[in-house]
Amino acid sequence: MRPAKITFPEEFLESSDGITLPKKISCEACRSGAGLDFDFTMAFQAIVDLDTKSIFSQEALVRGKNQESAGSILSKVNDKNRYQFDQACRVKAIELASRLGIDSFLNINFLPNAVYRPETCIRTTLDASKQFSFPQSKIIFEITEGEEVTNPEHIISIFREYKNIGFLTAIDDFGAGYSGLNLLSKFLPDLIKLDMALIRNVDQNKNAQIIIKNIMNMCNELEVNVIAEGIETQEELNVLRDSGIRYYQGYLFAKPSWESLAIVTYPN
Repeated sequence: MRPAKITFPEEFLESSDGITLPKKISCEACRSGAGLDFDFTMAFQAIVDLDTKSIFSQEALVRGKNQESAGSILSKVNDKNRYQFDQACRVKAIELASRLGIDSFLNINFLPNAVYRPETCIRTTLDASKQFSFPQSKIIFEITEGEEVTNPEHIISIFREYKNIGFLTAIDDFGAGYSGLNLLSKFLPDLIKLDMALIRNVDQNKNAQIIIKNIMNMCNELEVNVIAEGIETQEELNVLRDSGIRYYQGYLFAKPSWESLAIVTYPN
């Protein structure tokens, strides 16, 4: 089933088999915010591997040019500019990652409702990977489970296309929405990120501990890696380590750093 038709500005249209598709936008056009009436940049937050005490990945997080919050930027995204914004996010993340010398994985969030046809919408990302010499094998595309998706089959088609190309995939905020288990039953991402609501004060919440333990058992059987995000206290970390989680993200290790890489602290 094809997703509902999306309307793009005229300069981004081309026809393919009677389907309206966005034209491939050049990396330079994405970097300059083609089709957008606002500008933005990225902050980076590390995801750490506590087994090796090393950085597993850096997540690119949208920020304003004057360090405004992600929310202030995302509030400007609408049906008319969603595709351009999604494309620009990818290029900006890859360009900055290359400039900062990131040699770990790179997590990029994508807007599923901005991807009309995965094989078409990924072309600019591939061009950016080549132009900025950032290996596409080190790119992880994240989708948040909390984002409303009207066509789950479309998400699965995106994930499959990305996997075929060689990208890794992740479900963010796992446990926050209603689609996570359904996605896992039809397509296995490489990683899931546990929702922060499960993590917060987990050392004081027996129910959350049981839920996380069973998610870990399920993911171990499915061979899906688990990241715990939003870690703020040593007590939370202690409980999660006992659950067998290897990968972490949160203020306990490093806060997001605007257009730069933060120094990571590894607790005992």
